[in-house]
Amino acid sequence: MTERQVFSVSAEIAGRTLTLEAGRFAEQADGAVTVRYGDTLLLATVVGAKEAREGVDFFPLTVDYEERMYSAGKIPGNFFKREGRPTTTAILTSRLTDRPLRPLFPKGYQNEVQVIITTFAMDMVNDPGPMAIIGASAALAISDLPFQGPVGAVQMGFVDGQLVANPPMSAMEQSRLDLVVAGTRDAVLMVEAGAYELTEAQMLQAVTEGHQVCQQLCDLQEELVRLCGKPKREFVPPVTDTSLEESISIWMGPRLREAVRSTDKTEREERTSALKAEVVAHFTVDEPEEELAARSKEVSKAFEKLLKAEVRDAILDEGLRVDGRALHEIRPIAIDVGVLPRVHGTGLFSRGQTQVLTITTLGSPGDEQRLDDLGIETTKRYIHHYNFPPFSTGEAKRMGSPRRRDIGHGALAERSLHAVLPTQAEFPYTMRLVSEVLSSNGSSSMASVCGSSLSMMDAGVPLKSHVAGVAMGLITDPDGRWKVLTDIQGLEDALGDMDFKVAGTAEGITGLQMDIKTTGITYEIMAEAFEQARQGRLFILDKMNAVLPSHRTEMSPHAPRIISLQIPVEKIGALIGPGGKTIRGIVESTGAQIDVEDDGRVFVTSSDGEGAKVAVAFIEGLTREAKVGDIFLGKVVSIKPFGAFVNILPGKDGMVHVSELAETRVENVEDVIQIGDEINVMVIAVDGGTGKISLSRRAVLTGETADDRRAAGAAPRSDRGDRGGDRGDRRGPPRSGSGDRPRPRRREQD
Repeated sequence: MTERQVFSVSAEIAGRTLTLEAGRFAEQADGAVTVRYGDTLLLATVVGAKEAREGVDFFPLTVDYEERMYSAGKIPGNFFKREGRPTTTAILTSRLTDRPLRPLFPKGYQNEVQVIITTFAMDMVNDPGPMAIIGASAALAISDLPFQGPVGAVQMGFVDGQLVANPPMSAMEQSRLDLVVAGTRDAVLMVEAGAYELTEAQMLQAVTEGHQVCQQLCDLQEELVRLCGKPKREFVPPVTDTSLEESISIWMGPRLREAVRSTDKTEREERTSALKAEVVAHFTVDEPEEELAARSKEVSKAFEKLLKAEVRDAILDEGLRVDGRALHEIRPIAIDVGVLPRVHGTGLFSRGQTQVLTITTLGSPGDEQRLDDLGIETTKRYIHHYNFPPFSTGEAKRMGSPRRRDIGHGALAERSLHAVLPTQAEFPYTMRLVSEVLSSNGSSSMASVCGSSLSMMDAGVPLKSHVAGVAMGLITDPDGRWKVLTDIQGLEDALGDMDFKVAGTAEGITGLQMDIKTTGITYEIMAEAFEQARQGRLFILDKMNAVLPSHRTEMSPHAPRIISLQIPVEKIGALIGPGGKTIRGIVESTGAQIDVEDDGRVFVTSSDGEGAKVAVAFIEGLTREAKVGDIFLGKVVSIKPFGAFVNILPGKDGMVHVSELAETRVENVEDVIQIGDEINVMVIAVDGGTGKISLSRRAVLTGETADDRRAAGAAPRSDRGDRGGDRGDRRGPPRSGSGDRPRPRRREQD
């Protein structure tokens, strides 16, 4: 067997060594690279088809990020004990990797390309997300595929007032920023971020510093290419014949411009579709039957190119958008809340022909989501789901499980609201939001942000403030001209060069996502996009605050109520009981749900107020400690010659000595009380060693306090001598026949 030659390059990135290695694994792949950062190690492989797939008119790139639980020393928690469908984290990482790679393949390349990234080792310190982009880029760079990279990627945090590159995963819990930047040596390609109200200037600085790290990573990949890169496959872009487009343009005259400039989406689509059908029919009328399909497709593509050029030229030449708006103008906004019965909160947000209804559901802490992935977090108390049914775009399609796009949009909306959420101490509920896209014509993810903020406020969630989102677009040309568009609609998104989504409060940015279709944008363009987004966001926030300026003080009557308790940690076992018997009994008898945290916090959740009160009383009784001076209404459970035992708390009895039963001397206990009587007693002593409790009825009858007794020198029964010893036992006279040695009576166990 021939010994494999291994190629390795390393660089110090943010104070740690990042190593790229090729030649050790996956020799049959077109490109295979491991990327190691600390003890996190990923394998990235790429395979590309030699020929274009027949009938394909797009670039078929797929990226799959495969989490392996063994990489973190874990066994999957499902029944089969093997990895199943991709986790949300895996899907988001796949999308994160795809977005900066796709623009770097030449236009017209339609050969299938598959990138697979597999986690081999995970140290819970170095985030594998940016590493997946680096590894995929390096594998493509050393392969023979016509990839125009490389691409670097970095995670930026904002910790203790400072921007930090690739902070440890644990440090991200205190970071005000979680930003991933990807770019080539010359320009930024992709940005994804969640933030705690950072300013536009701070975000732009973070992107700038992140891009500098990306440039270092591009240098490292190019060094690996020099060591082991393969010659690139020859790819000749298809020759563009513009004669057909020119003929179609002349034949249509001004009709395309008139159709495109219809302000209503439905009317615009109907007019352009009708015109397209006319064009196809006219320019295929003489085609033979066997060539008709191919010719129709060719004419359709030519029409679409003319449509794109018409939209873009109108913006660049005249500053005119298809719906007649100015470049900075936002479509008409309509807002409503509380629109559905019985649910806990709703927010209906419409912007132009995009309409999203978000529903909030409140649950107990026990309803939080358990995560079975490679992250540090094991649970989530705030969950956002996004649904995009086909009717929202006027189409009839097969319904199925959420697509990657749906999961990505839901995650962006979820991230954008994190900065304004109350802490669990302030609001212990689990919150699930579902955004139903009812109509879509651009920026439904940002409409979901607005609808979610309104919905949670309507449900009574004490958000710090409203959050709004808006999507920015970009139109450029080869001459260097460019225009930034505020609140893009679907056609501008499809035909434009950038989708730049920004969410935030009046104070700053909370969510950010940027994708481009070109090979990069300048900082000047990005700065203008940030400023236009800020102005648009403030405009939308004013509209939202006019409808619901703050959270409702009263929650829906159908929402559960949570009562929070704090019990001593050492009492958790008493509450749980053997095998969970005690807590199950409380749940079954009251109907309340009880969640116990390791730090002694207890949450009682119930839609029945009385049931919750009873459950709280049970818990307090099981876990409350009797203290000197406390007064209880207790039940007499046992009578002895020296006094009585009284139950004051569940499972806890105290002893009232005969001298403490009344204001006067008592000869016989049963002259004063009987078994089953309820009497008021005060705790006068608690034995720290045994936990035995001494009680006094006399102190309650006379109105004494614990301080009064201490001031008067009153002592517990065990020190008073005339009524027995400190264990509560009495010794009688010797029995006959017992000799000189008295026989003690059996001790009473209290």
